[in-house]
Amino acid sequence: MDTKSLPDIESQRDLHIWVIANLEMVPVPESAYGNFFEEHCYIVLHVPQGPKAAQGASKDLHYWIGKKADTEAQAVASTFVRRLQETLGSATVLHREVQDHESDCFCSYIRPGVIYRKGGLASALKHVETNMYNIQRLLRVRGRKHVSATEVELSWESFNKSDIFLLDLGKVMIQWNGPKSSISEKARGLALTRSLQDRERAGRAQIGVVDDEGKASGLMEIMEAVLGSRVGSLFTALPNRTVTQLQKARVHLYRVHEKGKDLVIQELATCLLTQDLLHEEDCCVLDQGGVKIYVWQGRRSNTQEQRCSFSRALGFIEAKGYPTYTNVEVLNEGAESAGFKQLFRRWSKDQEKTENLGWIHKLGQAKLDLSKLHNQPELAAQLRMVDDAAGKVEVWCIQDSGRQPLEPRHHGQFYAGNCYLVFYTYQRMGHTKYILYLWQGQQATTQEIRALNGNAEELDLLHRGALVREHVTMGSEPKHFFAIFQGQMVVFQGSAGHGGKGQPAPATRLFHVQGTDSYNTRIVEVPTRASALNSGDIFLLVTGSICYLWFGKGCSGDQRVMARKAVTVISENIDQETVLEGQEPPHFWEALGGRAPYPSSKSLPEDVSSFQPRLFECSSHNGHLVLMEVVFFSQDDLDKYDVMLLDTWQEIFLWLGEAVSKQKEEVVAWGLEYLQTHPAGRSQTIPIVLIKQGHEPPTFTGWFLAWDPYKWAESEKNQSYRELVEGSLETITAITEITAEFNNFRLSQWPSNSKPGPLALQPLKGSQDRSENELELGPKADGTSTSSTSSSTSSTSSSTSSSTSTNTSTSNYHNSPRSMINGGLPREQLMYKTAKNLPVGVDPAQKEFYLSDSDFQDIFGKSKEEFYGMAKWKQQQEKKQFGFF
Repeated sequence: MDTKSLPDIESQRDLHIWVIANLEMVPVPESAYGNFFEEHCYIVLHVPQGPKAAQGASKDLHYWIGKKADTEAQAVASTFVRRLQETLGSATVLHREVQDHESDCFCSYIRPGVIYRKGGLASALKHVETNMYNIQRLLRVRGRKHVSATEVELSWESFNKSDIFLLDLGKVMIQWNGPKSSISEKARGLALTRSLQDRERAGRAQIGVVDDEGKASGLMEIMEAVLGSRVGSLFTALPNRTVTQLQKARVHLYRVHEKGKDLVIQELATCLLTQDLLHEEDCCVLDQGGVKIYVWQGRRSNTQEQRCSFSRALGFIEAKGYPTYTNVEVLNEGAESAGFKQLFRRWSKDQEKTENLGWIHKLGQAKLDLSKLHNQPELAAQLRMVDDAAGKVEVWCIQDSGRQPLEPRHHGQFYAGNCYLVFYTYQRMGHTKYILYLWQGQQATTQEIRALNGNAEELDLLHRGALVREHVTMGSEPKHFFAIFQGQMVVFQGSAGHGGKGQPAPATRLFHVQGTDSYNTRIVEVPTRASALNSGDIFLLVTGSICYLWFGKGCSGDQRVMARKAVTVISENIDQETVLEGQEPPHFWEALGGRAPYPSSKSLPEDVSSFQPRLFECSSHNGHLVLMEVVFFSQDDLDKYDVMLLDTWQEIFLWLGEAVSKQKEEVVAWGLEYLQTHPAGRSQTIPIVLIKQGHEPPTFTGWFLAWDPYKWAESEKNQSYRELVEGSLETITAITEITAEFNNFRLSQWPSNSKPGPLALQPLKGSQDRSENELELGPKADGTSTSSTSSSTSSTSSSTSSSTSTNTSTSNYHNSPRSMINGGLPREQLMYKTAKNLPVGVDPAQKEFYLSDSDFQDIFGKSKEEFYGMAKWKQQQEKKQFGFF
């Protein structure tokens, strides 16, 4: 196959789209981005710009296959993609996309939604022209965060109860909402409609919304003028294929190679996967539950094998019996995507290790001036600190299903068998902000955890929903939590009695001191035995008469400073003695029950992970969590109807839009399910932070490139769906004007020797836009379409008949003899006749149209032009009166 030279790529643009036409890559104009014609293949290149480019983010190269694209076009697209990758370099991730089954990455480029259009070469090259008003098409709009609109037949038969439909008439755009569609789907459909209004009509088209047909009679009048009267009831559409997190949790890693003409697939491992399974000379396939296939190519793998990566993937898909539309992602070693890396238990490379050490050093310096956190949310996010922890603190212990306040002198003292509420108040940008930590001890009962959540809800109500709620499990506290107690947080074994004090303490107790400063230090009581010691840390052994400070050989000076501060909390009135490892007195070992082996490895500091933060939209299907990722996310991706999950690897943030803020319990359960089903085997103790729209802390906003704290108050996007549709074409005045313009436009198109009739807008083949002089009015005698410039053609009815036998009537009518239409029929064959008794080819909804001019004038007392210029309700009234309804 001879493919011509590759197109130039503009370095300053992040998105490039080409369509495959005549074996060439033809650039798509930016004004047409988002429109994909089903008979073609496309190539989409995303090149990171700004900070992402500086961080060395990979390029993403997709080839998209329309459902009616031929095999030759697919082969050409695949070849171009491979050549482009060779030009762009190995740090390019390849994707194979199939219409209706695109990856989240692909859909994230196209906002507010992808539009699938009918047609082939001519339509694809023409694409969409701004300010073209004389288009007639019907789009079915589906999807949650990633919306798609598919061009369907211009007929009531295309409608259903579940989806959103957009009747696009050029100057008028009517959004019809299925009665079973959700308010978020309606809002996102309206966002797409408004986007079309701006991009294709320069903002001059008028939009109407039909939420309730009974309350939108004017809009329904326009729709019926185009589609005819609807017959029968609508059906409920089959739901979209939904993939739950449980399905995605099943991962399998295979080594794939060819042996002769056979494809050999050797399974290496299933979850949990480790990075050392990938060898630089191998080509591996990672199967994520049959939902997505990753092809990983080692840097020393065979060059010929690399060129066959897509065919390998398709061979694997066929061998496994997976659908042909299964998404494929091809990655080179060193350019792995965030989604791929997070399927492994851990991920690291030498360069990242070096970078991480530098970042840890930077964080250590940053702690010296925490006053910058207010102005640097990105630093707050990395440090997990909203401020310097100098705000107001209140602490309650959950007892007897209620909350018992603790005296300030007991703040920071927790018991593993209890749950606590830590209420933190601070100032930010002149406003009072709140964080409520829900601390759960490892030995707490289910009843206490339920009471913890109930009391948190009460406090949230008292503060009118303004609390940021962070669920914290013992042992996984964030830095800010430690900082509140200034390095003197202690966790005792057992349960607290009334007043927050514990039960009588045993004579001998052992405490493990972990941390190097006030932002990471905690003291935890551990079993009193020698095996609990560790050479890398510091322990406090408290007996009835003395407190030993045991310094392991691997402990640092910072650890020793924090340990000496901790002694004052543990043992106020007894003597203290410092003991170095290897120089313990006999009494020390006696207190521990004798010598025993213990770990000698130094405890590693908290890993500053190289995993990228990822944002997902949350929903549920049959009781299981469903996630849709938003790649390259920004604040604009947060909508008031959303529940979003931001995974920063160290914390899980759950963001609730204003319209869904009452789903708190369900949302927290989603966060737990996310951790439980994660293929990397994530810890169940990772903090889960619940945030409501308008109350975002800097530890959340810092993960977004730019955050506008006033956006929710000023943005039109935050208006309610009802507010957005108010003042649309549902108003009587607007309807009257549009209907009059619609009728006037229709009458102005009639040839001088033809007679007016009901407007017939035929489904557009290939979604071809038409000028005002090319508006199709009806079919020829042989059923083919014609234009209004042909003087031998009359108007016919809508493509959808309103008779009870819809298909038969419509088919017969569109193939009616020309003589029957032009010459007219006797009134006796039309008046007071049911649909089945009408002559062949007569539209039951427009019987009067088939009268001769003289008969029409005699019966109705006016010409056809005058009759069709009347309001529709008047037409219907007269038709009933004279037996033509």
